[in-house]
Amino acid sequence: MSGERFVVHLPVVAADLPAALRFARAITRAVAFMVGLDSGGVTVSTEDAQGVRHWVFCDRLLDRGRRCRGLADHEGPCGSVRHR
Repeated sequence: MSGERFVVHLPVVAADLPAALRFARAITRAVAFMVGLDSGGVTVSTEDAQGVRHWVFCDRLLDRGRRCRGLADHEGPCGSVRHR
């Protein structure tokens, strides 16, 4: 097996940014059992500006190698927030 890694891109159409973020959170949670899923790397973008991405989750590095599981731009300290 080679050292190559591949990224899966799953285009989905949503009516607006809030709907796209909700869908991204839902699909990420639905497939959270999969090995190799990097939920901290989940982003959404407009179809015509795919290089401009909006983060879905915070994923900031915490103590003991844990990551914040809050939403991107959450209020309060990392690690104390829960998914909505």
